[in-house]
Amino acid sequence: MRRGPSPINIPAVALGLAFLYLPIAILVIYSFNASRLVTVWGGWSTRWYVALLDDSAMLQAAWTSLRIGFLSATVATVLGTLAAVALVRGGRFRGRLAFSGLVYAPLVMPEIIIGLALLLLFVAVDVDRGFWTVTVAHSTVTMCFVTVIVQSRLLSFDMSLEEAAMDLGCPPLKAFLTVTLPLIYPAVAAGWMLAFTLSLDDLVIASFTTGPGSTTLPIRIYSEVRLGVKPEINAISTIMIMMVALGVIAAAWVAKHNEVARARIVQ
Repeated sequence: MRRGPSPINIPAVALGLAFLYLPIAILVIYSFNASRLVTVWGGWSTRWYVALLDDSAMLQAAWTSLRIGFLSATVATVLGTLAAVALVRGGRFRGRLAFSGLVYAPLVMPEIIIGLALLLLFVAVDVDRGFWTVTVAHSTVTMCFVTVIVQSRLLSFDMSLEEAAMDLGCPPLKAFLTVTLPLIYPAVAAGWMLAFTLSLDDLVIASFTTGPGSTTLPIRIYSEVRLGVKPEINAISTIMIMMVALGVIAAAWVAKHNEVARARIVQ
């Protein structure tokens, strides 16, 4: 039996990785381009990072996206975790099929349909569109991704650990918070990071639910790209990439640290 990668697999993987990450690498490199023309290399420079500090509209849009991403990811993580617990441990309760359909619908529904539906909802209830409507919309959409991640972890969770805590007199809620939640924390953290990233990346749904004074970074970049790519866009994009990368590294480090700590406790 042949073992190891074949001569076809290695080039295929290399081409796939290049297709995914080469454009990001080019964007990061050209954010240090001294030339005003983004397609002409003029040497290394940080002038566009300095110029970005004077672009108040771009910085405000980035700050708005970060606040919306943090709030929506937090709400989506809480609701998605509760939904996953209900689906895994709730048994065959009445309305389970409808509940599952509502939770998983955003996974398969086009974003333009979701954005239009939320727009009609906000108009029907006479809510002014702005920061909070975008936050609610992003929480609704990203909750299903958190549910899928946490549910997959709960399906493989050893219930005997939580049952042992309850046998020793721990109430069910406290047993879940002190035993189950720390053990499924990596899945919860991964769900939060995914929800945060999806919120930062969203353009379609935000364009339907946003209002005056709550322009997100993707909307701002899209409105400026139609007139031409500015070097400041490369700079702000590089900063956002670095922030997300640092968040992923921090989450991986925390998960690894918790795994080592649990191994020491078991020993």
